[in-house]
Amino acid sequence: MKIAVIGAGGVGGAFGAAMAKAGADVTFVARGAHLEAMRRNGLRIEGGRGETVISPCKATDYPESIGPVDFVIFCVKLWDVETAGAAIQPLIGPNTAVIPLQNGIDSHERLIPILGAEHVMCGVAQISATIAEPGVVRQTGTFMRLVFGEVAGGLSPRGDAFLALCQAAGFDATHSANILTDLWMKFILLATNSGMTAATRLPFGKLRNDPDIMATFEAAFAEVYAVGKAKGVTLPEGAVANMVKATQGFPDAMMASMAHDLIRGGRIELPWLSGKVVALGRELGVPTPVHNVLHAVLKPYTMGNAA
Repeated sequence: MKIAVIGAGGVGGAFGAAMAKAGADVTFVARGAHLEAMRRNGLRIEGGRGETVISPCKATDYPESIGPVDFVIFCVKLWDVETAGAAIQPLIGPNTAVIPLQNGIDSHERLIPILGAEHVMCGVAQISATIAEPGVVRQTGTFMRLVFGEVAGGLSPRGDAFLALCQAAGFDATHSANILTDLWMKFILLATNSGMTAATRLPFGKLRNDPDIMATFEAAFAEVYAVGKAKGVTLPEGAVANMVKATQGFPDAMMASMAHDLIRGGRIELPWLSGKVVALGRELGVPTPVHNVLHAVLKPYTMGNAA
């Protein structure tokens, strides 16, 4: 199976390396020092699941040099969705499927006008991993899961084929018949966790034992849940309680990727996380006071040091 990974950071690097180790023909699209290190020394994944080294590593900064592929694992930052979507058009053959794994809830909607609805699936990545240094991705903890499916719902032969690859690669995977529900379930968790760990600049181990902080987490989860329900998304009862429980089980050192980006002085995905919760809340008439504050206090850092 021929795979192109667009964005070889924590998510794309870890999942792409696992697929390459399982025998898939994987090419990573990256840039800068990370690309050069991958070309020179291969791609190394380290952390809780042990070490994987892909060497030699197929890596390029020119998607057009790859040709059509079976699947595109689309892992760019949220502000690059449209630009990267246009750049990967040479990868799209008659049967190519693109699986966006961004943090927000609308990447598939943004890609469809560029690539065509028949080529766009939807996906959810659950992993904590970042680029530790050029050519090296470091994972925190051991959990590593992909959930993916067709935007319109139901199961498909291409989804079954991709599931088989994920299973061979050794990480947890689900071919979902209701991927938009899965996407929103991640959004409830991630929008809140990103805002809270970024605003405090602290990992979960420093936050979850404080009852005032956990009450704030719970209130923020409930706001996103209410927004999703108002938008007509099917969400399970008890979702908020499950989010609180999940947060209690995260590794002590874990922080959301937006917090890592903020601490490094980089651009952050705030407009598509707490900012999206606030915008949808206003549109749908749902109060979002916690996310209003998270959005406001983090807004000056949206563009990183350049702000």
